Amino acid sequence: MSEPSRGAEFDLIELIRVRAAVRDDVALGIGDDAAIVQVPADRQLVVAMDTLNRGVHFPDNTAPADIGWKALAVNLSDLAAMGAEPAWCTLSLSLPSGDMPWVDAFLDGFLELGAQHRVALIGGDTTRGPLSVSVTVHGFVEPGRGLRRSGARVGDDIWITGTLGDAAGALAQWRSGAAVDATLRRRLDRPTPRLAIAARIAGLAHACIDVSDGLLADLQHVCTASDVGARIELDALPASPDLVAAFEEPRRHALQATGGDDYELCFTAPESARDSIGQLAHATTTPVTRIGRVVAGERVRALHADGSEWLPANAGYVHFGG
Repeated sequence: MSEPSRGAEFDLIELIRVRAAVRDDVALGIGDDAAIVQVPADRQLVVAMDTLNRGVHFPDNTAPADIGWKALAVNLSDLAAMGAEPAWCTLSLSLPSGDMPWVDAFLDGFLELGAQHRVALIGGDTTRGPLSVSVTVHGFVEPGRGLRRSGARVGDDIWITGTLGDAAGALAQWRSGAAVDATLRRRLDRPTPRLAIAARIAGLAHACIDVSDGLLADLQHVCTASDVGARIELDALPASPDLVAAFEEPRRHALQATGGDDYELCFTAPESARDSIGQLAHATTTPVTRIGRVVAGERVRALHADGSEWLPANAGYVHFGG
């Protein structure tokens, strides 16, 4: 890791090194120019990276521990979408100053989630600048067992884990200046990477993606990669009681279908896998809901109960929307 002032930098690195977990497959971790790790001989390495910026990916008043949790969670969600088992991560922190108490609190959340999934922090970087967090995660998958976006087939069921719209609902409340529901805010600050079920649906699911930019936008990525279309039933989208209580149906549908920041898994699987998926959901205590079907075509359509198409203002979050 490297930069604020040299003294502050080394203090930060030492704080992170002392708190970082270790694994037997890490031959050399934090403290050198690079880490040395051992990839199992019968596994492929899966690598993902995401960056979180203050005011873009989390509100200014987000607690440091929650930023730490979310920074790792969104990356673990990418591994889940590939059906991979997490192993290691690196962390790059841009900080306005060498604030040791802030970093210590950040690590509380980051390492709490890491410990739940046996993820070892093995290196990274520190530098002075606007608050920004970049994490790279590394995981394993059996050769040929990695989930991809390109395998969806006409006739597949479309499934979603958990509930949709909670995080977007919290963000909408915060932006409007209204009181923010505590349960919705926790879903924004501390998403749940669905690693438990992801590792077990790899032999059943044909395609998978995690919902970060909005269900319709992310499912469209699957359709484009698989050269298929999709039909989604609006009324089938799972909603938490808190979201139902906070928003009327038209607004709730928009939050669920296009809001993003859910980090739930959207996957497709053949109708013959329904019972098996239900059993895996029960075994891993992961809620799953069938929300639609893969069809011939090129785009995702969301339908009302009467069969008419619901047309949102946008399909999801646009990173460079201007």
